[in-house]
Amino acid sequence: MPLRIAIVNDHRWIAPVGHDDYTRNILEEDALLIDALQRLGASCVRVDWASSAIDWSGFDAAVIRQTWDYFERYAEFRSWLDRIEPLTRVINPVSVLRWNGDKRYLAELAERGVATVPTRVVARQPNPPSLAESLSREGWTEAVIKPAVSGAGRETWRVKRSSDFEQRWQRLVREEDMLIQPFMPEIVESGEVSLMVIAGRVTHAVLKRAAPGEFRVQDDHGGTVHPHEPLPGEIRMAEQAIAAVPGNVTYARVDLVDSLEGPRLMELELIEPELFFRHQPNAADRFAAAVFERVG
Repeated sequence: MPLRIAIVNDHRWIAPVGHDDYTRNILEEDALLIDALQRLGASCVRVDWASSAIDWSGFDAAVIRQTWDYFERYAEFRSWLDRIEPLTRVINPVSVLRWNGDKRYLAELAERGVATVPTRVVARQPNPPSLAESLSREGWTEAVIKPAVSGAGRETWRVKRSSDFEQRWQRLVREEDMLIQPFMPEIVESGEVSLMVIAGRVTHAVLKRAAPGEFRVQDDHGGTVHPHEPLPGEIRMAEQAIAAVPGNVTYARVDLVDSLEGPRLMELELIEPELFFRHQPNAADRFAAAVFERVG
């Protein structure tokens, strides 16, 4: 019997109406992966993670792809993971997905020797410290704030001690855990390098640049993607970061920013990263082989 594999998306990408560039990229990425899996003998179905009609026990594996609403429905997403974990093989493993869902993992990786962008956690609380006080304590005049659970640049802001951002900051910390990181000017000057890691090895990379006047590189904010030949130091950093993850990682995207001390980890995407197979189609074959190895 062929392996039956669920390619897991959110509802928007199962049967999208209208194919703009964004949607075409999603469909092309899934098509490349499905073709690679089918060449190995798998039967693949694209499914909505939140659909109550899915019998997850009917799949040998569930491969998480564009579940790009998970951080807006995080409690529901975690409950879904708990529910399907005993029913099918989830790739990446559920324990890894839970660990990666909260960006506190950056502090853990730093403790394990991975060079990360310094990250401070401000826990949700009814009476938050002032933003200026928080930045002054760290000695940072300019910083980036973001939710501990987030994606696509949601509530991610570039701030200064003297900014008029205090009212928004107070609201955010009353609602959810927040992170503060020093602003890295290299993100604007040089961009962000994303390395795709399949079965522990870098397969390819891209360079993401922010739009003029922006610092967020996501295409949601006008960012653009460019070919990039990964440097030896970037490859070492990416593979070191994956080796420090507490669990087996089949696929990952490692986002790096340059600094005076060398590349630093911005984020480690292990749940639903865009893997840019369209820039390196052979990486989809490596991914498919890694899935078969995990399931087999």
